[in-house]
Amino acid sequence: MFLKRLSLTNFRALSRLDLDLSRRLVLLVGRNAQGKTSILEAIYYLATFSSFHTINDRQLINLGLNGDPLAVARIVAEFQTSQRTHSLEVRLIQEGGGLQPRFSKQILLDGVKKRPSDTLGQFNAVLFTPQMTRVIEGAPADRRQYLDELISQVVPHYAHHLTELGKVLTRRNALLKTLGEQGGDSSQLDVWDEMLAKHAAFVMHVRIQAINELADLARRFHQRLTDNQEVLRLSYQPAYEPIPAPRGQLALPVEVDLDRSAISLPDLQSGYLAALHAAHRGDIQRGATTLGPHRDELRFISNKLDLGDFGSRGQGRTAVLSMKMAEVQWMRSKTGEWPVLLLDEILSELDPQRRSDLLKVVEEVEQALLTSADLAMFETEFVSRQEVWTLETGMIVK
Repeated sequence: MFLKRLSLTNFRALSRLDLDLSRRLVLLVGRNAQGKTSILEAIYYLATFSSFHTINDRQLINLGLNGDPLAVARIVAEFQTSQRTHSLEVRLIQEGGGLQPRFSKQILLDGVKKRPSDTLGQFNAVLFTPQMTRVIEGAPADRRQYLDELISQVVPHYAHHLTELGKVLTRRNALLKTLGEQGGDSSQLDVWDEMLAKHAAFVMHVRIQAINELADLARRFHQRLTDNQEVLRLSYQPAYEPIPAPRGQLALPVEVDLDRSAISLPDLQSGYLAALHAAHRGDIQRGATTLGPHRDELRFISNKLDLGDFGSRGQGRTAVLSMKMAEVQWMRSKTGEWPVLLLDEILSELDPQRRSDLLKVVEEVEQALLTSADLAMFETEFVSRQEVWTLETGMIVK
């Protein structure tokens, strides 16, 4: 899969930009605040229909349109798969102006309007930005969001189960608070437990398989990027542990790698349902559901060192880059198509050897777009093999 054309209208600070992309690696160079990252953000938006910079999609509309009765930002792309050429368009529409304008989002695949959940997976992309080290350094919710956005691009129905899981959790938690404040029969939770177990088991089952596969790929890339000096391990710590601890042992040590891949979906669902029932009293006291994928954790371990607590910035960046390269291979193995690789300022905070090793890995993909404010950070020989574009004041010079 590769991107052939990209057209942006009123997206961020870019009033109008049209690009024809080649099936190769492109270096996009320019001073800060010229829109390089915005181009990557637009491409990645086509894969996830969410922004990695903002919570509110309204912020993606050009600020110069504030106050207009009708403001529209458009991302239009043409991409090629092994089967055919597709068109994909996203329209972000703000109507009415004033203090509370109406906002809507439209998605068209090959000219036909679609829901985001029905369009996920049609176009795949892998993105790295310097801010993504928060996947390692940030809160557990950041790591869960990272996993969910990745898996939703590849696994059918995952996004649907995730959405339904959130709805059921909200209703179950509301009932838990009512029972805790006013009392009542805890059997009222049974219907919500059944629904929660159905969606939560699917999410956990997919996460287990995905993390196992990604861990093996990431370990290999990490060894290449660290000259075999470091071993990267992913430690998945589910809030509901389907593998019971041995008798007499209160908890499983973090250092132990558990193989949960053999657990079937029905067994996972029934076991989780039983655990929910057993947790009724505690959940009612807390007014919240304490077990489930909404509380899962993922830790990144290098040479037995938890990078989130003790790793350097360079180690964290290398680990995230290893994950990104693993994502590329994982997506390709699942879909049969190369995802588009988007890398924003990847070489800062890396020593010369890691830069050289990373660029060798990057050249193996089908299509990649790399941004940088300083072309001198790249090896001269590497630059000579690539297509170099300069972005200035919203204009591309090839």
